[in-house]
Amino acid sequence: MLRKTSSRPFHYPGPTSALRCGKVSLERLAREHGTPLYVYSADQIAERFALFESALAGREHLICYAVKANSALAILKLLASLGAGFDIVSGGELERVLKAAPEAAGRVVFSGVGKTAAEIDAALRANVLVFNVESEAELALLAGRARKIGKRARFSLRMNPDVFADTHPYISTGMREHKFGIDIRRAPEIYKRAAKNRWLEAHGASVHIGSQIRSSEPFGAAIERVSKLVSRLKREGIALKAIDAGGGLGIDYYDQAFDAAAKVNEYAQALEAALGDFDGQLLIEPGRFLVAQAGALVTRVLYVKKNGKKTFVVTDAAMNDLIRPALYQAHHEIVPVRSRSGKPRTVDVVGPVCETGDFFARDRKLRPLEAGDLLALLDAGAYGMAQSSNYNSRPRAAEVLVEGAKARLIRRRETTADQLAAELY
Repeated sequence: MLRKTSSRPFHYPGPTSALRCGKVSLERLAREHGTPLYVYSADQIAERFALFESALAGREHLICYAVKANSALAILKLLASLGAGFDIVSGGELERVLKAAPEAAGRVVFSGVGKTAAEIDAALRANVLVFNVESEAELALLAGRARKIGKRARFSLRMNPDVFADTHPYISTGMREHKFGIDIRRAPEIYKRAAKNRWLEAHGASVHIGSQIRSSEPFGAAIERVSKLVSRLKREGIALKAIDAGGGLGIDYYDQAFDAAAKVNEYAQALEAALGDFDGQLLIEPGRFLVAQAGALVTRVLYVKKNGKKTFVVTDAAMNDLIRPALYQAHHEIVPVRSRSGKPRTVDVVGPVCETGDFFARDRKLRPLEAGDLLALLDAGAYGMAQSSNYNSRPRAAEVLVEGAKARLIRRRETTADQLAAELY
């Protein structure tokens, strides 16, 4: 049974009650807004943000939310109101930040391995805090665009520290064979050349080793290497103002009593130890850790069917709504919004898309289910809606943000007309 803890906003208030987000019944939300439906807890997002603020209180810092995790305007506005900066990887994400919180432009870090000239121009005009540069070619383009616009560009080199992070290979980014970053051994030479260009300002040094990393050790190892380089550069006359530790701190998709505060404190201590005598600003870029466990995907059971020995629970949500299980074989806890009595049965929970890979769980033990029942796929606040698509011409889900006893629609359900509006024939 799901328990209510400070780090889990979805809970049953009583043994026969419907699942709630905060004080709001998911049955009520499904009735009002339909399914599939993403539901997020504003209170939990704020709580997670406060954990980082508290753990880093002894050092100048800026928490830059990784917009790619969940780019809902309402969530960006909420985080901006708490003082967050933003880590973006595209011009579209920059536009979202400027729409939700134009006052936060100076707290934006522009990352990404393939920035275009148009994106760089837009970021320069918005006066973002810093560009995390990922190649020498990009640095040359940045200098050229800065000269053309007449604005000096602050940059950090995103360095590849060759640190192994124990995570899914698709989301590991800190090894030399990955497409991201610049070999840390080449960084001193690049900084020295950039110092001769009047349109470039070396602001910091950056690293990002991957996503969904649950041990703090790799973060400490990466920052230790970066900190040593920053000290060397300072001795050679290049004083950097910031070290960017990137994001990637993971959650536990299995543990219902996950201790978020302990994990954040452990992470902060690892960074602090690795920073040594660096007295500048620390930037971090959490995404999943802030929003994943604040969100759930609510779906309705369409059919329960048997094929031989297999039992399939077919839902109205599909891989286009939440692709993580199909893409990464990711685990999401699945719970009934209102439990039925009876012995758990082994089932596959699948969607209606015409792909065998359209599944949320295989061989999962769940209480008896019938057509019309509601299920909640937990820990879906990150890389759920952000990676959704219109595959099979399916409309994207609606989204609701819950704060205490109040719930508000923050994205209406997409329609077929919305999908067709951009097409010419």
